[in-house]
Amino acid sequence: HTPHELSATDALAWLCSEELGLVVQVDDAKQQAFLDLVADHGLRDYVSAVAAPQAAPRVCLAGSDLRLDYALSDLLEVWSETSWAMQRLRDDPACADSERQHLLDPDAPALPWQVPFEAEPKRPPVVAKRPRVAILREQGVNGQIEMAAAFTRAGFDAVDVHMSDLLAGRRHLSDFAGLAACGGFSYGDVLGAGQGWAKSILFHPELAAQFGQFFADESRFALGVCNGCQMLSTLTPLIPGAEHWPRFVRNRSEQYEARLVGVEILPSDSIFFAGMSGAQIPVVVAHGEGQAQFDGDPATAGERSGACMRFVDGTTRYPVNPNGSIGGLTGFSAAQGRISIMMPHPERIFLRRQMSWYASDWDVDASPWMRLFHNAHQFATR
Repeated sequence: HTPHELSATDALAWLCSEELGLVVQVDDAKQQAFLDLVADHGLRDYVSAVAAPQAAPRVCLAGSDLRLDYALSDLLEVWSETSWAMQRLRDDPACADSERQHLLDPDAPALPWQVPFEAEPKRPPVVAKRPRVAILREQGVNGQIEMAAAFTRAGFDAVDVHMSDLLAGRRHLSDFAGLAACGGFSYGDVLGAGQGWAKSILFHPELAAQFGQFFADESRFALGVCNGCQMLSTLTPLIPGAEHWPRFVRNRSEQYEARLVGVEILPSDSIFFAGMSGAQIPVVVAHGEGQAQFDGDPATAGERSGACMRFVDGTTRYPVNPNGSIGGLTGFSAAQGRISIMMPHPERIFLRRQMSWYASDWDVDASPWMRLFHNAHQFATR
């Protein structure tokens, strides 16, 4: 039976049934084809038309003696009330209130999509020029596979390098055109996220000298993402021009944040963002300690720190800014743009199919973030 054939009581029972079911939205022009498909599989008797979409943000239920008509915002308010109350007790109350307001605001901004560039060059990278990039990881890091895949697609030979390889002398940074410090949970994040990773370098004189020489070499580049971002931000004594980079502390929300959010690429000298300034693109974040904390005047933090990326809102409004960083700043550059760090994970969505949402007119296999890795290849083969 369908709702309009039932009494009020039966209609509510039908809607609230916990039996296994599936709702499929089908274009009007394809309804018969859909019905033919389910009939071919012997399921026609189990399929009924139950609803139709409407433009107005309202939910309407019609039964033989039942008429319900609710604003979608009213239903969302009731549905989310318990979760909001629990969140206020468990997390930062102001963040809980801000997220609820964002949920219920019909004019809340959607994810941005402003991509004034090509994701990949029209001609593939020259195979004969495959610079080597060290995909650097430590105990607990889990983002090395995506990072290696993105750099490989861009034309690099990606080499797995564990910190133990450098300590034991099996690998040396001088053998690589660049390094990428990956995200994850180094040391289980128990030593201040990436700080423990950084201290394993700073407290080892020979290793600190090796990293210092690598960072000073103007022919080499380095990228730090998430835990790798936190790690490199603690190595500022070794990185030219990074003395004003921020520290990264616990998120304002008091929670691990795993979301798809919008970021804006700021004008900078970062080699990774060449030709990308002004773009606004969704990106994955997954961090518990991503709030940038600066020394000095917050009003000039972006300029002093070489900021190259921010959450599009440009404020601390949660959840558009998931960690509470001043000005939404979440990416930074130094050493004439050769070394960049960022809290979001572009390597996790370098392909369009990895994005949970993208603009309907984006019809290429790569996501906009693939441009970042091609920029690195262009720098390494210039």
